[in-house]
Amino acid sequence: METSLHKQLKALYAGDDGRQEVVCDGFRIDAVRGGELIEIQHGSLAAIRDKIRRLLAAHRVRVVKPIVANKVIVKLDRAGGEEVSRRRSPKRGVLLDVFDELVYFTRVFPHERLTLEVLLVDIEERRCPGRGKRRRRRREGQEYRVEDQRLVAVASRHEFASAADLMRLLPRRLPRQFHTAQLAERLQAPRWTAQRIAYCLRHIGAVEVVGKSGNAILYSYAKRQAA
Repeated sequence: METSLHKQLKALYAGDDGRQEVVCDGFRIDAVRGGELIEIQHGSLAAIRDKIRRLLAAHRVRVVKPIVANKVIVKLDRAGGEEVSRRRSPKRGVLLDVFDELVYFTRVFPHERLTLEVLLVDIEERRCPGRGKRRRRRREGQEYRVEDQRLVAVASRHEFASAADLMRLLPRRLPRQFHTAQLAERLQAPRWTAQRIAYCLRHIGAVEVVGKSGNAILYSYAKRQAA
C-alpha cells in the first residue's frame, strides 16, 4: 500500500503545474513536470533499474531517493487508533548511504538524461499491533507492523548527474593512491562503507585500480572520468 510519505513527495515534485500517476511507454510514472519524468523510490534502486534504463532511451528522468535522517516511531493501540507512545529512533541515515543503493545502479548511472536526487528527510513512522509484511517485534513478544510513514520535513536535497558530482562526497587530501581503509578513516565511516564507495566509483569510471599495498587494493582518480 502506498505510504503517506510517497504521496507527499509525489505532490511536492509534481507541484501545481505537473501531473501525477502518468502512463509513459507502458510504465506508470509517479510525476511528470516540465517534460521530466520523476520517479520516487523509497525502496531499493535495483527494483526500478530496468524501468529507468528503458525510459532513458527517450526521456529525461529524475530519480528521487529519500534517505531517512531522523525518524520518530509512534505506537498506536490499534490500526488507525490512538497514539500510546512515541520515541525517536537511534538509527540515522546520512548522505553516504546513497552508495548502498548505487551498488545496484551503476549500469544506469550516470546517464546524460538522468538526474539522481537524494533527499535527507525526517519522518514519522506509525506502528500498530498485528502481523504484516512490514512488522517489528517489540517487548514481551508483541509484534507491531508499520501502518504508515509520513513526511515531517525535508532536511536537505542533493543532485547527482555525473561521476564528478559523486566525487565531491569524497574527503579532500586523499593520497594520490589510496585504499579503502584510508578512505574510511577520512570519512569517519566503517570500512565496508568505503568499500562500497570504491566499488561504485570504479564501476562508473571515476577511480581505477592501480595496484596493491599488501592485501589492500589501491585506487587512484581516473585520468578520464565518466561524465
